[in-house]
Amino acid sequence: MNWQKLISTTLHPIVMPTIGLLLFFLVSDLRMNQEQKLVIFSIIFIATYIIPLLLLIFLKGFGLIKSYQVSTINERKIPLFLMTTLFFFLGKMLMNLPMIRDFALLFYGSTISLILVYFLFIFKIKSSLHLLSMGSTISFFLLIDTFNHRAILFSLTILLFVLSGLLARARLDLKAHTTHEIYIGFFIGFIGQIAAFSFL
Repeated sequence: MNWQKLISTTLHPIVMPTIGLLLFFLVSDLRMNQEQKLVIFSIIFIATYIIPLLLLIFLKGFGLIKSYQVSTINERKIPLFLMTTLFFFLGKMLMNLPMIRDFALLFYGSTISLILVYFLFIFKIKSSLHLLSMGSTISFFLLIDTFNHRAILFSLTILLFVLSGLLARARLDLKAHTTHEIYIGFFIGFIGQIAAFSFL
């Protein structure tokens, strides 16, 4: 496997919520014990990785998508709708848990971003979901840093920016997206978090 496929797989949109949660655990002073963290981790991992994976297998098995890359707009509609719904309810669930309420905003912001992506489908505009998830994660931690001013958060956002650049290059090298689609995805992910933090 070349580095482009490796980074695309490692930073896949269905993996990013789990990575985001692990990073959130790392940089936040949460009043949670290890068992509570494990429960939250399990819920997020199953809901955002296992379920979408099974969904893709189901859709491919019934011929609703041609490949797991879901590269066309028509192939993206069903998985995207279901992910948007799932993210909204995850945000709602986490918002009711005071210990991890801030992390709920990542899911609400992602929900807003995915709705925008769906809206762009009307105009036949496709965007990179890989870069959307990275833009969303970066924006989330930048906004958390605004309130906490911790050096580790600043370092983390720098690292995420570097990874975003590498991921963008990989997606272009793999001819999965155009430059235009890369920028749109990142921008939509970024502003979705700002909207969530502003209104929730």
